[in-house]
Amino acid sequence: MSRLRRDLIGLMPTQVSGYSAFRVCYAFPARKAGTTAHRSTAAGCPSSTDGPRTDPRDVLDTEAVIPVHTQTLSPPARTASPRKRDGYDDVLDMFRELAVLDRDSAAFRRQREAIIARCLPLADHIARRFRGRGEGHEDLVQVARVGLLNAVNRFDVDSANDFLAFAVPTMMGEVRRYFRDHGWSLKVPRRLKELNVRLNAARADLTQELNRAPTPSELAKYLGIDREEVVEGLVAANAYSTRSTEQPTTFSGDGEGLSLQDTFGAPDDNIQKVIDVNTVQPLLAALPERDRLVLKLRFFEDRTQSQIAEQIGVSQMHVSRLLARALATLRDQVGDEPATHS
Repeated sequence: MSRLRRDLIGLMPTQVSGYSAFRVCYAFPARKAGTTAHRSTAAGCPSSTDGPRTDPRDVLDTEAVIPVHTQTLSPPARTASPRKRDGYDDVLDMFRELAVLDRDSAAFRRQREAIIARCLPLADHIARRFRGRGEGHEDLVQVARVGLLNAVNRFDVDSANDFLAFAVPTMMGEVRRYFRDHGWSLKVPRRLKELNVRLNAARADLTQELNRAPTPSELAKYLGIDREEVVEGLVAANAYSTRSTEQPTTFSGDGEGLSLQDTFGAPDDNIQKVIDVNTVQPLLAALPERDRLVLKLRFFEDRTQSQIAEQIGVSQMHVSRLLARALATLRDQVGDEPATHS
């Protein structure tokens, strides 16, 4: 057969024992010298040439039937191989071995450490689920492993038959408490911290469902709470992390290269002066005309009492009494403490 060159020249459908099949036709070089004829190896397959035909006894059994299941046939029933529900089914047996050991023995400690080492990948998986929330991954791994230790210490193999069902909520609860108690930069009531966890979960679900960020009203409806409570929780979430005043800003143009501190406003005394003027203006309008003139010359034009006395034709002492009377009237109306004037 090694001397034969087989070229696939066609596939012809046929029916074999209830299977859809293909009759594979091959062409072989003729054995007779001087001929270039080919012969078909299967009945019903066309010859590739009109040349002389060879003896069928020279034909090797090269007919191949490739069975393919059809919809009318039921495939052979498979026997399902036993498969573990998860990769930690052996942990329960390890706990059973631990239960019969003396708690003060070295064997107990070794078995307990073996259980913890066996479940460390599970704790690492829990930590990865909380990545990207403002806390370092290594810190989350340590917290999740603390939860694993608590789960191992508290698990009772005699009253429970599923360690994962007990350990996973224990580790996740430990990580959530860490976020609640240590992840906030500013002190926030515990109620708002717990609400923030619910809001984050609801926001993720609704974003996937709506293909956009949900509104506070949609979050409130999803959680079954008031919209005002949702807004309060969203505002409180800003206290989770703070920004350094030295952090560069994202401003462009003239503000490029500025830190956050550079954008803060400075105290401006003129702002208070504007408030004072707006407060005193209607009170000044109610004063006698001479008193208004004296106050204007003294405080707005910065004249001395002698200059005022010369301008209005009175003595300097009289100007002093006019100023004292006008200021006392204004002071009584605004409720300020007495102030000296020159």
